[in-house]
Formats: sequence, structure tokens, C-alpha cells
Amino acid sequence: MLTFYDYFRSSAAWRVRLALHMKGVPFEQRFVHLRKGEQRSADYLKLNPQGLVPTLIDGGTVLTQSLAIVEYLDETHPTPPLLPADPAGRARVRALALMVAADLHPINNLRVLQHLTGPMGQSVEARDAWYRHWIATGLSALEAAVAGSPATGTFCHGETPGLADLTLVPQLFNARRFGCPVEPYPTLLRIEAACQALPAFERALPRNQPDFEAAP
Repeated sequence: MLTFYDYFRSSAAWRVRLALHMKGVPFEQRFVHLRKGEQRSADYLKLNPQGLVPTLIDGGTVLTQSLAIVEYLDETHPTPPLLPADPAGRARVRALALMVAADLHPINNLRVLQHLTGPMGQSVEARDAWYRHWIATGLSALEAAVAGSPATGTFCHGETPGLADLTLVPQLFNARRFGCPVEPYPTLLRIEAACQALPAFERALPRNQPDFEAAP
């Protein structure tokens, strides 16, 4: 069985949870509490030198980085596929996913926000203004990309959910959590609603994880 190091609120770990549930792959969850600093423990750093989640262990193989893990799962458990069959479609879906996972999420994740209010000496108000700015920049671009493409269907690409949808849903959750307006992104909201109607997306929600905490 796969071993999955998770934290309920991590959007990167959430992407992998979604892939695991969509593919029906059994896994054992182990929890790394990011706000308590458990990701910096010596034992965890041996597994993941970056001190981040997720980490997935498959036998003797240790995997890190959410999109790499999702593509690994797609290759080892190909049904249902999370990437299109054609090269152009795969490139488009990867590009949409990377707009969130590579450009938007990394500058708004927990360690960046903590650095802003810690060593950088910024106020909570300044931190939240930073967050809202980059959310608006990133989601506006993503909205334009999906709204303006004939390849967009019920989901980010066509009529089945895939890699791009796995990155979109957690990011919209985080945007709301920080009070960012999401009404300017009607196409993204429509896609999110289609995703949320699926059992795998319900199972992967933070509130449905064993380590869920209602705290901030």
C-alpha cells in the first residue's frame, strides 16, 4: 500500500489526495502538521529534504512535488487518465496546472506568508494585501485562459476532470479563506462546481481528513 504524508490544509497535498481518490488507489495517510513545524523534523527531512508536503512512498520509491506525484500515479494507475491522449492537450493541461502550482501557489504558501510577518516584519494587513494581489493576478490569467479556449468543457479541458482541475479547486478554497473575491472568475467557478459534484472531490476536502482542525 502507498504511504502518503499529508496535511489537511496543504493545497499541494490536496492535489495528490484528489488523484488518489479519483483513481481509487488505497493509501495510508501519515500526517505532518505544518503549523507545528513537524515538516522540519530530522526524520521527515530524510524523506523530503525540502521539508514540504506531500511525500508519497511506493515500495522503495520516495516521491515529492505534487504534480510529479500526480503524473506518477497517472502512469502507474492509468484509469481514469488525468492527462489527455494527444500531445497538444497534455501540454495545455500541464500549462493550466502550472499557472497555479508553479506561478501562483508558491508565492502565497505558508512558509512565504510566515516569512513576511516574521523576518520581514510585515503586518498581517500587508501580508493579506500581498496574498490578494497575487491571487487576483493568477486567477485572472487562469480565467482568461479557460474562458477563451474551445478546449474548455465542463472541466478545464473537455468533459472529464484532470490535472488542471486538481490544482484549481484547492486554490479557489484558499482564495476564499483569505477573503479574496472570486466572483470575477465565472468560468473557474463553474468548473469548480462540476468538480465538487464528484465523490472523489468530496472525499478529498480538508474537512473530511482525519487531521482536520477548525482553527485558523
